[in-house]
Amino acid sequence: MSLRNVAIIAHVDHGKTTLVDQLFRQSGTFRENQRVEERAMDSNELEKERGITILAKCTSVEWHGTHINIVDTPGHADFGAEVERILSMVDGVILLVDAAEGPMPQTKFVTGKALGLGLRPIVVVNKIDRPDARPAEVLDEVFELFLNLDANDEQLDFPVLYASGRAGYAGENDTVREGDLTPLFQKIVDHVPAPGLDTEAEFKMLATLLDRDNFLGRILTGRIESGTLNINDPIRAMDVNGKVVEDGRVTKLFAFQGLERVPVESARAGDIVAIAGLVKATVSNTIGTPQISEPLHAREIDPPTLSMTFAVNDSPYAGKDGDKVQSRVIKDRLNREAEGNVAIRVTETAGGEAYEVAGRGELQLGVLIETLRREGFELGISRPRVLFRDGPGGREEPYEQVVVDVDDEFSGTVIDKMALRKAEMTDMRPSGGGKTRLTFSAPSRGLIGYHGEFLSDTRGTGIMNRLFEKYGPYKGPIQGRQNGVLISMETGSAVAYALNALEDRGILFISPGDMLYEGMVIGENAKPQDLEVNPLKSKQLTNFRASGKDEGIRLTPPKRMTLEQAIAYIQDDELVEVTPKVIRIRKRHLDPHERKRQSRKMEAA
Repeated sequence: MSLRNVAIIAHVDHGKTTLVDQLFRQSGTFRENQRVEERAMDSNELEKERGITILAKCTSVEWHGTHINIVDTPGHADFGAEVERILSMVDGVILLVDAAEGPMPQTKFVTGKALGLGLRPIVVVNKIDRPDARPAEVLDEVFELFLNLDANDEQLDFPVLYASGRAGYAGENDTVREGDLTPLFQKIVDHVPAPGLDTEAEFKMLATLLDRDNFLGRILTGRIESGTLNINDPIRAMDVNGKVVEDGRVTKLFAFQGLERVPVESARAGDIVAIAGLVKATVSNTIGTPQISEPLHAREIDPPTLSMTFAVNDSPYAGKDGDKVQSRVIKDRLNREAEGNVAIRVTETAGGEAYEVAGRGELQLGVLIETLRREGFELGISRPRVLFRDGPGGREEPYEQVVVDVDDEFSGTVIDKMALRKAEMTDMRPSGGGKTRLTFSAPSRGLIGYHGEFLSDTRGTGIMNRLFEKYGPYKGPIQGRQNGVLISMETGSAVAYALNALEDRGILFISPGDMLYEGMVIGENAKPQDLEVNPLKSKQLTNFRASGKDEGIRLTPPKRMTLEQAIAYIQDDELVEVTPKVIRIRKRHLDPHERKRQSRKMEAA
């Protein structure tokens, strides 16, 4: 049977996972009567909710005697490290571009990596049935993008298909509105080369993805670069520097069939397989026969740029919502995460009650916290901090390339706000339809918590994309949150009468009846200082009948923060209390005297 290995590259929301669903249906991977969930490739619950691909996944379809391995790649910068390694497994890429939005910065990042590896893309202009589709301009933008990324002549001579992933058709011209995906299958078979690898040489493969299974332990996925592999064969793992990591044996060998991993007895060069039997080997390691002396070339794993402290929840309401509150349980879970997710690093803090978790960005760490929360964990999360390093010229910090698409009227506001955050504008150009595209080089530190403000400033119409750029010189202090907070001085249930009186003080985060405790943040003060208030104060009763009743109290709806908003909002002396049911903001020290003592210490320091 002939073989093709292909990756799908697309920006978040451009319809990649929906298109793969249709490839499954039309290749007969799913039976006619089989009930299959929408976006089957986004198997993780959070992926379905957010509509993004977080984890790279392998799958396959059979089409007219050709076995096509399809790798779904993450489209978000925080998961960019996975993308590069995945591209080393394939011989071709499908670049999926929205017919209205055109190529986006994230597309640029992944496509650049694919072109750099010499892969020849097939361009699919998706969502051709959108009323605002502009296929001709989008195709020009793709061509321009390839030129900017130094594509060679062969890569610039790319085949183009127009498709609707949701409706399940593709065609050679942009007027297509019916049919099926046969043109896409045919294009993959004709355009993507078969892996021309040596099946007679010694067995070697590069571990690209790492997974954990409760029964089998570590499962490493990758493409066999040379030789053949049989079940029970002895194998050796070697790191990028050629140091032996461990010796072991293949206890299980899997190939991909549809969405399933199916056990096989043997595999050969070109096949994408998953193997079990090693306990220490990780991503970027070369796995081969015990005789291997040279590792395959692999990219180093990108360094984490951001860290947060995950502490045991010590609020007065700890343990009421979740059942996983002990530091030992939290430690085991974080270590398990770090084992499966190579972009995350976990270290224990001095007291042993908290753990420093470092990752690639706010989204990646936010996804981890949300996952833990759903598993029943209770945590106290600190404000994100960037990871500095010592460079030749002194202290260095991570920078990101930020590409912003905004309506023309909001561009001035965005430029001003980015300047406050020490960002430098590197490009500004009209992007059509009354929009401007702005490009900045900005320290990651200044971008923490900016996304929510950016959406408010652009009335929800702006699109911001961020990408790790480099480590550069330290930019000096960056102004933080302008306002102080309202802090509860009592423990109990919030009272409407008291909240009504507090509305003049600022914006409230709570409603009547919410359970509060001393030291909990209940709102944002209109002034720069923190203010302690009593949200439990009830009305003084008298013998006189009041002309108005309590039912007459009309409160402004409170500002409820999502997990990401809360993490971005807090200052260094605050924590986000995360439980399976609630997200609260609190002061690190709940006792007001302790807070004063700590703040005096900080000022002295």
